[in-house]
Amino acid sequence: MRREPHMKLTDVLDELDMSRAAFYRLRARGKAPKCIKLPNGHLRFRRSDFDAWLDSHEEPTH
Repeated sequence: MRREPHMKLTDVLDELDMSRAAFYRLRARGKAPKCIKLPNGHLRFRRSDFDAWLDSHEEPTH
C-alpha cells in the first residue's frame, strides 16, 4: 500500500497565500487544517486533509 504524499508548511502557505505568522495564529485558535507534528517540530499535512479543510470553508453559492 502506497502512502499519501505529505505537504510541507511552505506548500500550505503558498496555496493559501498566507504568512507563517498568520498560519500559526490560525492554528493557535484551532482553525487550521489537521496536521502531523514530526519529532523535529516540523509540520506535515496530508493532501486529503488539507483539501477537506479548504472545502469546508467554501461559501455557498446563491
